Amino acid sequence: MEKFRKESDLLGELQVPENAYYGVQTQRAINNFKISGQLLSSYPEFIKALAMVKKAAAKTNFELGLLSDELYFKIADTCDELLAGQFHNQFPIDMIQGGAGTSVNMNANEVIANRVLEMLGKEKGDYQYCSPNDHINLSQSTNDAYPTSIKLALLQMNEVLVEKVISIVKAFRQKGEEFNDVIKMGRTQLQDAVPMTLGQEFEAFAANLEEDIEKLNNNAKLFVEVNMGATAIGTGINAPLGYAKLCAENLAKISNYPIVSAANLVEATPDTGAYVIYSSAMKRLAVKLSKICNDLRLLTSGPRAGFYEINLPPMQPGSSIMPGKVNPVIPEVVNQVCFKVIGNDLTVTFAAEAGQLQLNVMEPVLCHAIMENIQFLCNAIDTLRDKCVVGITANKEVCLEMVKHSIGIVTALNPYIGYKNSTKIAKEALQTGKSVYNLVIEHGLLSQEKLDEILDPKHMLSPHNF
Repeated sequence: MEKFRKESDLLGELQVPENAYYGVQTQRAINNFKISGQLLSSYPEFIKALAMVKKAAAKTNFELGLLSDELYFKIADTCDELLAGQFHNQFPIDMIQGGAGTSVNMNANEVIANRVLEMLGKEKGDYQYCSPNDHINLSQSTNDAYPTSIKLALLQMNEVLVEKVISIVKAFRQKGEEFNDVIKMGRTQLQDAVPMTLGQEFEAFAANLEEDIEKLNNNAKLFVEVNMGATAIGTGINAPLGYAKLCAENLAKISNYPIVSAANLVEATPDTGAYVIYSSAMKRLAVKLSKICNDLRLLTSGPRAGFYEINLPPMQPGSSIMPGKVNPVIPEVVNQVCFKVIGNDLTVTFAAEAGQLQLNVMEPVLCHAIMENIQFLCNAIDTLRDKCVVGITANKEVCLEMVKHSIGIVTALNPYIGYKNSTKIAKEALQTGKSVYNLVIEHGLLSQEKLDEILDPKHMLSPHNF
């Protein structure tokens, strides 16, 4: 049978698993918040961010004479262990909780304190020697440590997301080069427009997503401004003079990010504007990614009664009743991820708006929504790249036949026979089934030699002089 130890807090005693590094407040959070099923331990960057914050706080307290050598170095060593990936299973609380992040902050405080006690040869829970509140949380509040940790986690996670976007941009660009000589019909409003190459279409996908790399990085830069030293509401109560600036400097050195202290800590403590704008950048990426997946599904539609201009790698049988059917399951799942990201952005918006007076207590759901979006997008982009984009092939003959039989090529005749005559030819072609080519000659509008020159699809792929 599992053994327990007793710990106490404001509400009284509670049993905690004997070998757990977390303590009573974490246990209460485990008992109280069974909400999303996604635990703090699911987000290693968040745990590492908490470790950076606690290490920077301990270093600052030590430098200001508030923490002994022995405790400081053991706290720092424990934080380094967390940064190395150890003890992450000791963060078992749900990502969504009440309490404005207090459970997360105390989870970190308790784990670090109990690990320090173990290093000192003391029993877990013997907090007279190292206290989660008096030592690990010294000169801090949840209201500065928690949001600072979120920002540090998002800085780390953004780097991963950007790498994923770069990788899929590269994959689309490679396909653009591969399909550079595949002439096809461009479409507007799902109707024939003018010729282009499949390579141009795929290069456009690459360029479209490439724009978002800069947007993500620029918006993530807002996370470097933190409110450490603000303590409860930004007034700095219980923090020594000079703590805020020094802690930010220490955090910058530990994290290798250009962390700075907010100019106005009272303003910075409830402010969630950085999260809103970063979430909006992810929503923008999701909208673009979903549109591209829509296009891929259209371009592969068929194989006999659709566009059928490209082939997606077949990943699984498509029907339990229709033999031979293969569906575009990878773009479909990415579409669904994008819908989730767009919905989570609305959650971020509501959570940010719900802040009241000197604190926003909705940061847990805001934090979870953004981190979930990053994870979802990273997984979806990997899936789309590896299981779809790199294996796409072109149906070159299908694409060319569509161009040859399209009424849309009449657009190229506008500068030579005028819009009115072009419209007349297009209408007659549609009604009779005759080709644009033959009708222009029948009506004596152009010579066959000139017509061949104008209607060469290769001459319609870029601007040229008439």
